[in-house]
Amino acid sequence: MDYLYVLQQALIWIITIFWLYQILVSISSLIKLKDKPLLVNKNHKFMAIIPAHNEETVIVNLIESLKKQDYPKELLDIYVIADNCTDNTAKIAKEAGAIVYERFDEKNKTKGFAMNWFLNKKIEEKADYDAFCIFDADNIVSVDFIKNMNKKLCQGEEVVQGYRDIKNPTDSWISAGYALFYWTMNRFYHLARYNLGLSPLINGTGFMVKFDIIKQEGWNTKTLTEDIEFSLKNIIKGRRIGWAIDAKVYDEQPIGFKQSWSQRSRWTVGHLQCMKYYTTDLAKSVKENKSLMNFDGLLYILGIPMMLLTFLLLAVNLAIYLVNGMTFIDLINNYSRYLFATFLMPIAIAVLIMVLDKRPIKPMLKGLILYPIFMGSWILINLKCIIRPNTKWEKINHVRDVKINEIA
Repeated sequence: MDYLYVLQQALIWIITIFWLYQILVSISSLIKLKDKPLLVNKNHKFMAIIPAHNEETVIVNLIESLKKQDYPKELLDIYVIADNCTDNTAKIAKEAGAIVYERFDEKNKTKGFAMNWFLNKKIEEKADYDAFCIFDADNIVSVDFIKNMNKKLCQGEEVVQGYRDIKNPTDSWISAGYALFYWTMNRFYHLARYNLGLSPLINGTGFMVKFDIIKQEGWNTKTLTEDIEFSLKNIIKGRRIGWAIDAKVYDEQPIGFKQSWSQRSRWTVGHLQCMKYYTTDLAKSVKENKSLMNFDGLLYILGIPMMLLTFLLLAVNLAIYLVNGMTFIDLINNYSRYLFATFLMPIAIAVLIMVLDKRPIKPMLKGLILYPIFMGSWILINLKCIIRPNTKWEKINHVRDVKINEIA
């Protein structure tokens, strides 16, 4: 019994400190900081890179939104990597005005392989670009995206994530769940950390990288989540990732549960892969750099272990009850606190985010009500992937024909 009590208290302290830290960091997102000064004042030359696999339905809208950028046309080239395409993606992208590179490799199909293949070509060519921005084919971007990324480059930022928004938040309760999750991450994770001098994370699409920093080794990633992996590799090196709240990119999210399960499973497996490959290096970087930024990166990668510790705590509470160490009411109270924090608090946080960002709540009511199911299913996905990970990449079909003028 004594051992169970000691284990219970240790788990309570570990989990409480972990989440108290997250809350304190999130509060800093409410502080508006003074903008950084410009270190240089020039228009840099950019590549917009679009890895695409069978995206003929949506890719034109992205290319058109890039062609309409409020930025000198001669300083922005649009590249499409038609990766193992069996449809008319390459043809349609060329007709829309993009420079198309076709790639066929049945063994290595992921976005990370496509980006490495393309960027190595540009490095070998000694291409005269200052930076590149990565987009998914289903994206559309705000007219000032490149201009705002250029400003970040002028401020000395080398890797910068833009504001990732959703172009179909009200299509279904699933797409609404994604929207609420991303809106929360944008403010309480990325913005909060940027304000504190910690590091946000690359978030899959709509980000900028200074060309010079990858010229030595290319884009070498080996997990299913090349964005998180690239983020962690930079954090390990002591390089902080920037955050551009005004550089907005809109992407399409799944509307059906089956596709969502597949996509989020891939993200979880990628996270587990990053844990395997980078936890030790992150821990070493904390010791070597003595930086809170590195420690924060380590805490991020430990998110799934913290979930497992929480389940262990629930099991320990049950064990204590079964040996008459606590009353049934105490057990229910302990479990109720977990259920409230896991399933009900995210609704309140999402509403707060929408109020702060001045978003209409009424169209999102169904998504808010069902948000606990969306987040709860993610817990099941995590558990499934821990037990039986699937490292096969599966395509998410994009069909939502939305143009930038329909959003902004």
